[in-house]
Order: sequence, then C-alpha cells, then structure tokens
Amino acid sequence: MADDPVPDDVRDYILKHIDSIAQLEALLLLRAHPTEPWDLLKIARRLYVSEPEVSDALSRLIGGGVVSFEDGTFVYRPAPEVRELIERVAVTYTRHLIPVTNLIHSQPSRIHQFADAFKFRRDR
Repeated sequence: MADDPVPDDVRDYILKHIDSIAQLEALLLLRAHPTEPWDLLKIARRLYVSEPEVSDALSRLIGGGVVSFEDGTFVYRPAPEVRELIERVAVTYTRHLIPVTNLIHSQPSRIHQFADAFKFRRDR
C-alpha cells in the first residue's frame, strides 16, 4: 500500500517475529540498553506487564535469535544481518506508533493458531 508508513521489510519482520506489543517493547528496551543487565522482574516492572507475559515475549525473542540468556540476565544479541532491520523497526515504531501497533494487533495469535490446529470439529 502506497500510503502505508511501515516499510515492507519492517512489516515482514513484525509479522513473522513479533506477537505482541510487550514483545516489541522488550526487544526495544534491551536494544536501547545493551550493556545493562536485565532480569525478568526488572523487565516486567519497566514495561508494566506481568512476569509470565514478559517470559513468553523473551522466549520468542530468544527463539528468534535476537536475545540471549546469560548468567541470569537477558542480553540483546542479534545477528549482524538482523541488527539494522531491528534499528529500522525501532525508528518506524517511534515515528508511526499507531500503524505498527495496529499491525501487531491485526495478526492472529500464534498460540491460538497452534491450539486451533488440534480442535476437532464435529460435522452436523
């Protein structure tokens, strides 16, 4: 879409790797403070979300290869080829908060997609 302020590569990254605002905020928090040690409770308090929500978000970020867990703390460690893209995600989110937020909220939850795969439906 020509009027869309979210660049295609940023949109693709968000759709493939970001499931929630908490996950995006956790990524951007760690990115902004790469040398500061962040444990689960500290991140949860900083983002004003529950520890289970932050734990889920961080698990996805670790699985995506952009965050690592070392000595009880979470560390921003994206591969070099992803680092610049995450920088563009951060800039886009700062400049176009509503479109990025709408993009994240518009996608179905991966958890629900997974759960739906195991639902048995009875034909009537």
